[in-house]
Amino acid sequence: MTAHSRMSTDVKGGGGSLPLEQPETEHRNDRPLKICLLSYRSNPHCGGQGVYIKYLSRSLTALGHRVDVLSGPPYPDLDSPVRLLRLPSLDLYNPEALFRVPTIAELNDPVNLMEWLGVSTMGFPEPFTFSLRAYRYLRPRLGAYDIIHDNQCLAYGLWALSRLAPLVATIHHPITVDRQIAVRSVRSLYKKLKHWRWYSFVGMQKRVARRLLRILTVSVCAADDIRREFNIDRDRFRIAPNGIDTDLFVPQPEIERCPHRLIVTNSADTPLKGLYYLLHTVARVAAVRPVELVVVGQPKKNGGIERLIRTLGIGDRITFTGRIDAARFVRHYARATAAVIPSVYEGFGLPAGEAMACAVPVISTTGGALPEVIGDGGMLVPPRDIGALEAAIHHVFNHPKWAQALALKGYNRVQSRFTWRNTAEQTVRVYREAIDAYR
Repeated sequence: MTAHSRMSTDVKGGGGSLPLEQPETEHRNDRPLKICLLSYRSNPHCGGQGVYIKYLSRSLTALGHRVDVLSGPPYPDLDSPVRLLRLPSLDLYNPEALFRVPTIAELNDPVNLMEWLGVSTMGFPEPFTFSLRAYRYLRPRLGAYDIIHDNQCLAYGLWALSRLAPLVATIHHPITVDRQIAVRSVRSLYKKLKHWRWYSFVGMQKRVARRLLRILTVSVCAADDIRREFNIDRDRFRIAPNGIDTDLFVPQPEIERCPHRLIVTNSADTPLKGLYYLLHTVARVAAVRPVELVVVGQPKKNGGIERLIRTLGIGDRITFTGRIDAARFVRHYARATAAVIPSVYEGFGLPAGEAMACAVPVISTTGGALPEVIGDGGMLVPPRDIGALEAAIHHVFNHPKWAQALALKGYNRVQSRFTWRNTAEQTVRVYREAIDAYR
């Protein structure tokens, strides 16, 4: 049995610009805090939520605080001594048992029934049902924690908890942006309605977020967009930028770069991430010079990305890695001529920071908060602008010494601004402020 598995517990179903510096609270003290981090899903292999939970919990513990993580499946990969409290669900989006039919015994639990009915009607009920399970579990245990920290669930059960104990929530970016882009990306009325139904939980998230005392987010851009989209007062926002694992994502100068190789992280096969525009760009570059694109991830079988690659005739230029471990991921960065971040919108942009930490030249759009992360450490082009993206790729390929100097700027920027310890310290200040405000 590993140390990680010893620390895991299965929980049954019962029971304008904003300042980066956070204000000091009047009654602040430095005693260690007992923290409960909540995450309705925390995939450790893709997406930002599992990464956020893993590294924030690790860094809070390193500062001397005690951290429990209450998570629904898929569960995060945590470091000891962080304790993982597993909150089971029907897990109907599990690819190994996708949309399975629950047993009668499972449906005897009303929360399970709501989850099944939501999925069966093409909705996404996980935030709501997780919040009910979290409330049921935590209600008799609130005395065990000084602060509850929600990771973008923003559902009614957490609103109820916020009336009983100090609670802050992290909103990485407004999900309304995902919904707008998804609806615009399809033409048929049926598919548009399907997207509206999937994102029907957004109304709940808006209502809950408006009632929370403190909201954490990861960039000035995200704070401004959430404030506008959710209609929340500016003074309730606090900013704690994400960190980068600078022990894992490091330069590897002993590995030779492959000429004309691009790398992109495609953690989600969605219009928001902009892979569609990058593939069109690669097709244009391939018409005049050698180019190859390594996509860290795997597209949906016979989905839109695979069809687009066939239509563009660039299958021999594209390599999908599938799921890979961290060491191999870093080696892919080391071999790349440049990393491309083609996102239409990002609330922060972890892939950009990870590439910069590996001293890889970065070409990124200006979507969302990406300019805040990249600064002068990369090339910036407008989102959806295939011509500008093509020109930037040619420029990096044609000027290797300039590109390497750019990569060094990006590396230094990450080291000075984006560490998880810094994130944890700023987050703790918000915890103490929220505790005082609740009192």
